[in-house]
Amino acid sequence: MSEQQRAGAPGRLYGVGLGPGDPSLMTVRAVEVIAGADVVAYHSARHGRSIARSIAAAHIRPDHVEEALVYPVTTETTDHPGGYRGALEEFYAEAATRLAAHLDAGRTVAVLAEGDPLFYGSYMHMHKRLADRYPTEVVPGVTSVSAAAARLGTPLVEGEEVLTILPGTLPEEELTARLAATDSAVVMKLGRTFPAVRRAFEASGRLPEARYVERATMAGERTGDLAGTDPGSVPYFAVAVLPSRIDAPRPAPDLPSPALDSSGPDASAADVEAGPGEVVVVGTGPAGPLWLTPETRGALAAADDLVGYTTYLDRVPVRPGQRRHGSDNKVESERAEFALDLARRGHRVAVVSGGDPGVFAMATAVLEVASQDAYADVPVRVLPGVTAANAAAARAGAPLGHDYATLSLSDRLKPWEVIAERLRAAASADLVIALYNPGSRSRTWQVGKARDLLLEHRSPDTPVVLGRDVGGPAESVRTVRLADLDPAEVDMRTVLIVGSSQTRWVRRGGGEQIVWTPRRYPEA
Repeated sequence: MSEQQRAGAPGRLYGVGLGPGDPSLMTVRAVEVIAGADVVAYHSARHGRSIARSIAAAHIRPDHVEEALVYPVTTETTDHPGGYRGALEEFYAEAATRLAAHLDAGRTVAVLAEGDPLFYGSYMHMHKRLADRYPTEVVPGVTSVSAAAARLGTPLVEGEEVLTILPGTLPEEELTARLAATDSAVVMKLGRTFPAVRRAFEASGRLPEARYVERATMAGERTGDLAGTDPGSVPYFAVAVLPSRIDAPRPAPDLPSPALDSSGPDASAADVEAGPGEVVVVGTGPAGPLWLTPETRGALAAADDLVGYTTYLDRVPVRPGQRRHGSDNKVESERAEFALDLARRGHRVAVVSGGDPGVFAMATAVLEVASQDAYADVPVRVLPGVTAANAAAARAGAPLGHDYATLSLSDRLKPWEVIAERLRAAASADLVIALYNPGSRSRTWQVGKARDLLLEHRSPDTPVVLGRDVGGPAESVRTVRLADLDPAEVDMRTVLIVGSSQTRWVRRGGGEQIVWTPRRYPEA
């Protein structure tokens, strides 16, 4: 009889982590708890075999009361009125009631769990139903993730790398996005999900790095490359692993940066014959990491070399083994040529742009150079990013809710006469207008000229959104009347959104100002 039974007190509940399968990897505490328990409980499928019990078998005595918690369904269908989820919920409630009866009688109950009890474990369903009613202790165990890394003999994560744990039951597109965005990953719950998981690895560009581990530390253990694994041979107790990228082989640097040599290097015939790598032009959005897409995160992490305007490169986390080539904002063509030459030598190159690379940014410069015969065999991709107009519009409300035009006020690359003509055309067409590059220290008169021109077609009360440094530490988003637009308050970090005749500007009950353009335009 236990002390709790003698004292009439309720028993104690233990969730006992047993590790990944090898009984020698059970912790000392796990062995102690099982030895002192009155009741040993474990989950199993309907065939009655329990992996958890088999791991702990050497520590289960004949006088232990055993509670086999047998799932009514695992992957098969059910005629339960609540469906699969309803059948499981009913099972968990009944299992908790069985264990509660032992606890109420003062018996100590040890619920066995492979791996760690609170890491995708069955024990957690008992914990959620009983831990608030009885004294409880969870004994952690070695997870399958740790066991897989140990069996592969390769680091999972190092330094500032991020490890993502994913269930293979996620939708394939979701898996693809998360694999593309992370440094390292482990995908669990394979078996029937393996074909979709493999496709997700391939679509995210991570398949060549991926490893496979089956039944780590258990009988029948198998490891290998994920790409070469037969889908029909994969059991549930297998994981896919993306190990650390640090110290992974990368091409050696062989070119000077355009910051040092703005003329751009020439490639030798030997370099060209080595075969191309790839250039990916990525948009970092208007500010920091919160504005990156999963696809962009993946491309930045996978690159051997980052090329870009230094201000934009500073937004990208430093990764060991990755080379960064920063340069001034006025050498776009040279930067593009430099990136393409790196790719001709087999490098994976990410050209880093602010906002969206295709909107007044680096994609045009890269594609212009890439159209030359010398770079015809270099793969080039453009990945979208959140552009400044969309960021400012979202902060203000929805001023771009109907047709709109996007113009740059910079007359460095086109004459002012062209800008003025396009402003008049957009204004007379009653389009909302997003204005990029409105002014700088050397360009101070364009905003005033644009305001006066627009007032020829728009009411003085037309709302104008001024979005400055959206997403950054100095963010400022406010709305003024077109007639009150002050050029002195506008710089190169500002984007302007000029409303149409239909754009609304109201103050809500809490004092918040919102701007939006209705999607329905009035009948003529």
